[in-house]
Amino acid sequence: MNTNSNSYTIIYASVLVIIVAFLLAFVNSSLRELQGKNVELDTKKQILSALNVRDVEDVDAEYNKYVKADMLMQEDGSLKENEGKFATSYEKEVKENHRLHVFVCEVDGNVKYVIPVYGTGLWGAIWGYVALNADKNTVYGTYFSHASETPGLGAEIASEPFQNEFKDKNVMDGESIGLSVVKNGKVVNAEYQVDGISGGTITSVAVDQMLKNCMGQYTEFLISKE
Repeated sequence: MNTNSNSYTIIYASVLVIIVAFLLAFVNSSLRELQGKNVELDTKKQILSALNVRDVEDVDAEYNKYVKADMLMQEDGSLKENEGKFATSYEKEVKENHRLHVFVCEVDGNVKYVIPVYGTGLWGAIWGYVALNADKNTVYGTYFSHASETPGLGAEIASEPFQNEFKDKNVMDGESIGLSVVKNGKVVNAEYQVDGISGGTITSVAVDQMLKNCMGQYTEFLISKE
């Protein structure tokens, strides 16, 4: 074949494109399982952070040590063990599968419950986990993160000082979610309220709405005596 002909150039380019496409598909397929495992490990690490277990090396081992069961809340507020796969997107779990997860944990012999929360901040998604004591009403720990909030302002929701403010706050005010984030310096009821981030008002409001919207779905569980 004449290597200088147009036909040769077209055939050569077509074969090259097919080979590259095959290689890219192969690499993507090979890495998909690894990528999925990394996302799962990161999710478990975030759940552990809400339990104040941070900077762990063996995430799976620590997760199995503290998290005893991945449960699903039923309509009456009772819990049933999740028989499906470990989830990493709890917004999707609720919107597409109507599944409300509760992680039953144990820390130093004491029962804790971890509830996923999610919402939208100033520039993108925000999410996190709220760990409750056995009474299902006082906060044991929290973890929050974001996709693109402003560094030094809204992004401070991911900082430990902000997250630590929630410890020992009450969640329920009667049968409503009392736990809330208010404008910085405007706390009037320290039993429920947390100072928002100075200069990050919109993100602080978003966290407040996230807590009320997501945890409000768990009211039957939170007020149940079991």
